[in-house]
Amino acid sequence: MKIENNVLKHYLKNVYFITGTAYAGKSTAVKMLAERYGMHLCGENYHMAVSDRVATPHTHPDLCYNKNLTDWKDFVTRPPEEYERWMYAVGREAAEFEVAELISLSQDKKVIADTNIPLDILKEISDYNRVAVMLSPRSMSVERFFDRDDPDKQFLLSVIDGCENSEAVMENYRKGLALINSKEHYDEYANSGFFTVVREDNGIDTREKVCDIIAKHFGLM
Repeated sequence: MKIENNVLKHYLKNVYFITGTAYAGKSTAVKMLAERYGMHLCGENYHMAVSDRVATPHTHPDLCYNKNLTDWKDFVTRPPEEYERWMYAVGREAAEFEVAELISLSQDKKVIADTNIPLDILKEISDYNRVAVMLSPRSMSVERFFDRDDPDKQFLLSVIDGCENSEAVMENYRKGLALINSKEHYDEYANSGFFTVVREDNGIDTREKVCDIIAKHFGLM
């Protein structure tokens, strides 16, 4: 069955999307905006509660990669190019789970989502004033990836630290992060035509300011 994009856009009219690069402040922004405006929060990887149960290797091979993983050391030692390919393929495979979940949640209330839905799909199913792209300097995306208390990232850090020759494994993993956050991918976000906010690497707390900017764009204030 195929659902036309104009139908999806209608049913997603109460959904606000934030996407972008790593360490840009997406998770913080969606939490703050949800709290400010009484919106339902869909945080990072919110689709997994369903996709982990429903996805199969036949229909969603990249989403099922972790399901079939026997040793997490295999995850962090993959070639950088494969890690880059996998990351963006997962976002595309997860998109249909995200859309279905957001339709379910948003019929009688506003929803804000930290999303990895590809830009080309967002252009088809949403509007300019419902999407914000958040970007961080590319050096921050790579060098500060583990500088936070995110349980998933700290778990990966512990896996890397537990590998033989952990320094080489970390260097390999950061090469993958560099590809994921390459200038090519950064430019795709920056030149997407969506409203964009760039994080400044100046040590100043700009969370409230950024939320004000995005809220104004979304028409929430």
